[in-house]
Amino acid sequence: MARRVDRVALIVCDSFGVGEAPDAAAYGDAGADTLGHVASAVGGLRAPALASLGLGNLTAVDGVAPGGAPGTAQGRLTERSAGKDTTTGHWELAGVVLERPFPTYPHGFPPDVIEPFEAAIGRKALGNEPASGTEIIARLGEEHVRTGSPIVYTSGDSVFQVACHVDVVPLETLYTWCRIARRILDGEHRVGRVIARPFAGEPGGFDRTPDRRDFSVAPPGPTVLDFAKEAGVAVLGVGKIGDIFDGKGLSASRYSRSNDHGVDLTLDDLRKPGPSLVMTNLVDFDSKYGHRNDPAGYARCVEAFDRRLPEVLGAVGGDGLLFVTGDHGCDPTDGSTDHTRERTPVLVGGGQWSSAIDLGTRGSFADVGATIAELLDVPTAGLAGESFARELGLGA
Repeated sequence: MARRVDRVALIVCDSFGVGEAPDAAAYGDAGADTLGHVASAVGGLRAPALASLGLGNLTAVDGVAPGGAPGTAQGRLTERSAGKDTTTGHWELAGVVLERPFPTYPHGFPPDVIEPFEAAIGRKALGNEPASGTEIIARLGEEHVRTGSPIVYTSGDSVFQVACHVDVVPLETLYTWCRIARRILDGEHRVGRVIARPFAGEPGGFDRTPDRRDFSVAPPGPTVLDFAKEAGVAVLGVGKIGDIFDGKGLSASRYSRSNDHGVDLTLDDLRKPGPSLVMTNLVDFDSKYGHRNDPAGYARCVEAFDRRLPEVLGAVGGDGLLFVTGDHGCDPTDGSTDHTRERTPVLVGGGQWSSAIDLGTRGSFADVGATIAELLDVPTAGLAGESFARELGLGA
C-alpha cells in the first residue's frame, strides 16, 4: 500500500468533550458536555473554523451550526479504556487500550508513599490531599514560602502533583523531586503522572508559571508513534506529548508555553520536509479553564484556537490531513474541578473529497491512530482501533 498522505497533524485539545460517555454515570459524570455547556454558559461561541469542520454535528453547541465543508469529516469517539485522565486518553488515541485504570487517591497519599518521598527530599510535605491547584497554592503558598516545604496534592485523576514557588525551590530541584516521586510511585501506586507545578508571585497573588512538567510512565507496548518512527516517518511532539509517552516513539519533541505557542511550534514542524506525524497537546483549555470552573475563559480559549485553525490547515497543505480531537472532558459547569468521562470529537480537515463525511460514533479513541497508520502506510501489529481511512475514500 502506498502512502495516502505525506503529513498528518493530530491536535489534541485537552478536555474537548462533546457529551457524556455511555458509562459516564459510573464516573459521577452523567450529563457532562464540556463544549455544549461552555457555549450555553456564554450565550454562544464564535467558532467558524470549527463549524466548517463539523463540530456542530456532534453536540448542541450554541453559535456553531451543524454542517461541514467539503474535504472534512466528523464523528464522536468513545473511550474504551478505564479512566478519564490525560495519559489514558492519549495512549488510546495512539492505539493502546488500558483495561485497568491508574490508581487515584481521594484521601491523599498513604504513608508508604509520602514518607519515602519526604525522606528522599529532606523536607516535610504540605497538603497531601485532593485539591484544585490554584486553591491549594492560594491556601498553603505562604506557608510553603516560609518553610520551603513542597505542596503535594492530587485530584480525581491519577496524579501526584508537587507545587513550589520558583524563588524558593529552583525549577531543576522541583523537577528532581518529581523524578524521585516517580521512582517511588510504582507497583500498586503506579500513578499515571507526577506533575511539577511551579508558581510565582506574592501571597494573595500567586500564579502558576508555564514551566510545568509531566513525569509519566511509558506505555505498556508500542503505539502508532513507535511504528511510524520505525517506518521512516518523522514523529514530532508538541506540548506535553513527550512527557505523556515518556519520549517513546518520538523523533523530537518540544514543550509549549501556551496554546498559541503550541500552534506556532506545530506550524513550524509541519513545514519541515519529508513525511511527518505532528502530535500536539494544547493544554490551556483544561488547565486554565476546565479545572478552574471558568466557562467564559474556556469559551475565549476555544475562539482563540478557532482563529488559528486556518493557519494549520494551510500548513498541512494539499498532501496532508488535520485531525482535531480531545482526550477526555472537563466540564467547567458541573461543580467539580475534575475531568469528566465524555465522548470526544474527531474532526478531519484538509481532504480533497467533495462533501463532508459523517464518521458516526466510533467505538474507540484508537480509531484515530489506526486511521493515521493506514494513511501514512505504517504497518502496525497488535494495536487497537478500526481505521476509517476507507470512509474518507483513502483506504486500501
